Amino acid sequence: MKSIVKSISAPELATVTDLNQIEQRAVTEAVNPLIADAFALYVKTKNFHWHLYGPAFRDYHLLFDEHADALLESVDVMAERVRRVGGTTIRSISHIGKLQTIEDDNDELVPSNEMVERLMKDNAMMAKALRNAVDVCENHRDSATANQLQDILDKTERRKWFLFEILQGNR
Repeated sequence: MKSIVKSISAPELATVTDLNQIEQRAVTEAVNPLIADAFALYVKTKNFHWHLYGPAFRDYHLLFDEHADALLESVDVMAERVRRVGGTTIRSISHIGKLQTIEDDNDELVPSNEMVERLMKDNAMMAKALRNAVDVCENHRDSATANQLQDILDKTERRKWFLFEILQGNR
């Protein structure tokens, strides 16, 4: 049996875990970019929620709010998981900017169908990253994190599916 090791973080943030430092680091490095992307996609989704206009306003406004809530909820789940395995997580907006792969959206005016398409593509990108992180966690003896990421993946695929169906209905 492996001995229990202290975390890879500062001694004051040490978390007791049976994962070794290589496993801790691999999980932390796989999950922290997901947290950054969830934050970035949350802000983009809220941006679109706030700047929506046109005939589908009410439906998209409510949908984007629901999606944003799910994204924000996933941030805490993932960040607490990183801490439980002995890592440290996001500390600032600049930290998010260094890790995120989801691009910011600063366009002043985006048509609603374009919003839907951009969010669908970003959720698809996030789903792929989640799958890759699940593999990393499973390959480093952390099935608990892998299971939580699979739940987040399921919710991400649900968002992607809803957005895809909206696009299909608009063609």
